[in-house]
Amino acid sequence: MGAAAVASAARADISASPGDAAVEELRGLSIEDLAKISVTTVSRREESLARAPAAAYVITRAEILRSGATTVPEMLRLAPNLFVARTSASTWTITARGQSGNARDQAFSNKLLVLIDGRSVYTPLFSGVYWDMQDVLPQDVERIEVISGPGATLWGANAVNGVINIITRKASETQGLVAAAGGGNLDSAAGLRYGGRVGESATYRVYARAFHAGDTETRSGASAHDRWSRLQGGFRLDWTPGDHDDVSIHGDAFNGSAANFDAMSGGNLVARWNHAWDNGSGLQIQAYVDREQRGHDITGGTPLWVNTYDVDLQHSFALGKRNAIVWGGGLRRAEYHIEGTSSLQFAPAKGRLNLSNLFVQDTLTLAPPLRLILGLKFEDDPYSGWSPLPDVRLSWTPDASTLIWAAASRSIRAPTPFDRDVVEFLGPTKFLVGDASFDEEKLTAYELGARVQPTPRTSFSISAYYNVYDDLRSVEVTPVVFLPISWGNGLKGKSHGLEAWGNFQATPWWRLSASVNLLSEDFKFKPGASGLLGVSQVGDDPRQQAQLKSSMDLGPSVTWDADLRYVSQLPDPRVPAYGELNTRVAWNVTDKLQLEISGFNLLHDRHQEFPAPDATAVPRSVFVGLRWGF
Repeated sequence: MGAAAVASAARADISASPGDAAVEELRGLSIEDLAKISVTTVSRREESLARAPAAAYVITRAEILRSGATTVPEMLRLAPNLFVARTSASTWTITARGQSGNARDQAFSNKLLVLIDGRSVYTPLFSGVYWDMQDVLPQDVERIEVISGPGATLWGANAVNGVINIITRKASETQGLVAAAGGGNLDSAAGLRYGGRVGESATYRVYARAFHAGDTETRSGASAHDRWSRLQGGFRLDWTPGDHDDVSIHGDAFNGSAANFDAMSGGNLVARWNHAWDNGSGLQIQAYVDREQRGHDITGGTPLWVNTYDVDLQHSFALGKRNAIVWGGGLRRAEYHIEGTSSLQFAPAKGRLNLSNLFVQDTLTLAPPLRLILGLKFEDDPYSGWSPLPDVRLSWTPDASTLIWAAASRSIRAPTPFDRDVVEFLGPTKFLVGDASFDEEKLTAYELGARVQPTPRTSFSISAYYNVYDDLRSVEVTPVVFLPISWGNGLKGKSHGLEAWGNFQATPWWRLSASVNLLSEDFKFKPGASGLLGVSQVGDDPRQQAQLKSSMDLGPSVTWDADLRYVSQLPDPRVPAYGELNTRVAWNVTDKLQLEISGFNLLHDRHQEFPAPDATAVPRSVFVGLRWGF
């Protein structure tokens, strides 16, 4: 019997005492099973992770639940190809491959596209993601696919340095009642979900979740008074009217408030139809509507609302024996209103942003182990017009356990009203204005990677990249009079780096994972640019990150997980390097009842993850939780 079979048998024996498949599932997948996980983000069709030619990491459901993570950003800390920094009780900076921005220069992380069940949560107004407005019930997450590197050919503008795709479970997989509650010295959360059936072909679930984050701290240990709370609820209905069709309708609504900003609220409704033909081809049509609204914050932030309407179609089919084609297109309309303040206004204050796209990708089998992937998207942006977004990938699988791939891609970060229409005042003086000619920021990326499983007990992934950026946003001055300053495209530069991670099944009950992430950046001003604020406005990024994770099954009903991470110093503004430890112990009291205790950032009383005063310090915390129903 092979090592993988021994591990699988041991897991079966361990889970036999609790006596339930749900408990077994939380023990995680074998190394071989991890390679077989289906992913869709790399090519917009299902393929095994072992054959996906990209720097892709999958955060599994078991990994999420065993980590003790209670928010989406905390879940994303599990991905070795991301930089995740907590900047307050409610805000986070999350990037892939650099360009995290510099808050003091009004430059923010804006080159990572984030999807939740096919719905983009990248804001069209300022660019980037409002992380305090994104939430999912941890028990309902199927997996999170994290792609570092461009994904614009399939997913459009703003998928510059990466794509995050959060995929929740089907309603048929979340039947029955689940209740979870817990709290500690910093955060508290409670969730309730019920799943049922309507006839033979339809299943549903409804849920509600409350979350409260306590105050983070200043560097001296005083309260930052930034606590916040949110309440969210939603539903999902899955219907299978026949052997070839699947229909899904789901939606969410939320409301939140905090000590340092007025209420935020929103909701969404998504409908998706999939049809599969006997010859293997498939059609998907998806439509969604999304509403987001925010109030004032203590910095004078601008109240706003935005309604987004989106429809998307994709069709996949085989052309002969060598060509697998996926093509499609979409239309998106965003209607918005931004209420001005005395210091920050938009001209115009309201408007409509219309976006359309067409794409096609062909996966050509040159020989059984060699595939060539050619893709092209044309996207019509409301500010910069049509842009071509090509992608070329070559993958070689010399055997079932080895994948070697290379890629060249082009991507853009599209302009927003913040780039074109913003007007800022310093007292009565007009201080900063948008630039009506602001162009998209551009990336040309080159990648080389490998994914290997040398033995049934070990696997690793490694990728190297070289990125060339142009027309990055800069601050320019008005000739002679200096003010008002304005946005421009006066920066360019290069970055290169290495991402590597691996798994080792030390024993049937103990798995170790390790990762390293290296980054080097070189940016400069283009001829004629002002050079104002320096090149550090592009990003304050760590040059090295490392992580070591341990996952143990201690007997039939106890699990122990630990995560040790290291982040090197941020260069400008300087933030010292730090190392921190998270750990969680869980006891499956019965096949439906679990007690957990988690500790976060245990090595220090508090530590800084992003520059002060724009970011607060993250304190040590403990969380005790109880979950019934799994």
